[in-house]
Amino acid sequence: MEEQRINLCFHGVGTPARDLEIGEAHYWVRTSVFHAILDAVADDPRVRISFDDGNASDAEIALPALRERDLRATFFVLSGRLDEPGSLSREQVLELRDQGMGIGTHGRAHRPWRGLDPVAARAELEGAREELAELVGQPVDEAALPLGRYDRALLSGLRRLGYRTVHTSDRRWARPDAWLQPRFSVRDHDTVPRLEQEVLRPPPLRSRARGELVGLVKRLR
Repeated sequence: MEEQRINLCFHGVGTPARDLEIGEAHYWVRTSVFHAILDAVADDPRVRISFDDGNASDAEIALPALRERDLRATFFVLSGRLDEPGSLSREQVLELRDQGMGIGTHGRAHRPWRGLDPVAARAELEGAREELAELVGQPVDEAALPLGRYDRALLSGLRRLGYRTVHTSDRRWARPDAWLQPRFSVRDHDTVPRLEQEVLRPPPLRSRARGELVGLVKRLR
């Protein structure tokens, strides 16, 4: 099999400190499970780690755990939640940056980017990125698609805006050099053995083909 990358995406760790959206609780993992997963993948060169939604647990729980294991991650931040209770503060985003973590955009209001009107698209795809770039004092050229939704028009727009990498939630392995990076979102029922079985092992040919087909359909619709 050609060289592959495994992108693991976390959302919240520990106990939420804000009201969650419907269905969001399934993407919060216990701190002990989070630590165990980091230990399991720390020496795996295929694995890249990211965090979505800009929860306060990114700085309070995830950052110390990453530093203890000498790991790097990219944090996809919601600019509209900065400084809100339970979400990252501006100071915490700067701390993530100062500790060598990547900062990307997840938009402003955590709504799907597919099918936005021009005004909303400007706010989510450009405005949020500009706010984060001004905060961290460096370009923000990576994006994570809210709720994982996309189509051909959205991807074309993101390319025109100069995004270097765009991350999805398509739950399949990625090519290291691909512009579109599928990720596996870690959920509340996941454990190290489950991830080793379903994520870290090479997928069967049938599963791999199905995943490629699903991604192709999304890119072309």
